[in-house]
Amino acid sequence: MGNNREEKRADLRARLIEAAEEEIRAEGLAGLKARAVTARAGCALGALYNAVEDLDMLVLHVNSRTLARMGEALRAALPGPEASPAAALQALAARYADFAVENRNLWRALFEHRLPEGREIPDWHKRDHAVLIEVIVPPLARMRPDLPAEALILRARTTFAAVHGVVHLALQGQFVGVPLAQLKPEVAALVETMVQGSGV
Repeated sequence: MGNNREEKRADLRARLIEAAEEEIRAEGLAGLKARAVTARAGCALGALYNAVEDLDMLVLHVNSRTLARMGEALRAALPGPEASPAAALQALAARYADFAVENRNLWRALFEHRLPEGREIPDWHKRDHAVLIEVIVPPLARMRPDLPAEALILRARTTFAAVHGVVHLALQGQFVGVPLAQLKPEVAALVETMVQGSGV
């Protein structure tokens, strides 16, 4: 009996996460409404709060799915071991830009969602973000074998932040951002500059 109840709850949670993902994909994070999610999932409004605590927690689950898909895309983009570290970094940056453009609303939700003040991000969701840095560390380690592990992780975070900033401004349509048509060439130029000029 208990197992059956847990199975139903797990099924409901999965349907709600799927529904929220589709809503965010279509309407963006700002357009996410609990009633629309539960209607899409085929359940009562109150069922959401029994299955996933609240709408904020539902967004975290959607964001974790986005991170998992992004991780798969980035790992698949890596060239073979014969490729240079610079080529690996270029491939990662290009695929990151493509993923953001192809999944614009889900990608924006990943970085725009904020929990209410005083509420901590769960550890499981923090761990899911690690993929953004983990894929960058191996090519950096080949390029800079002199850097200790802690410094490599810091450099990987800096490298990610630089590429992410260019992509973010472009997708926001900010006047200081590069036009989308030139996004990938400019990201490639940024990575090349970092590799050649800053010891990345």
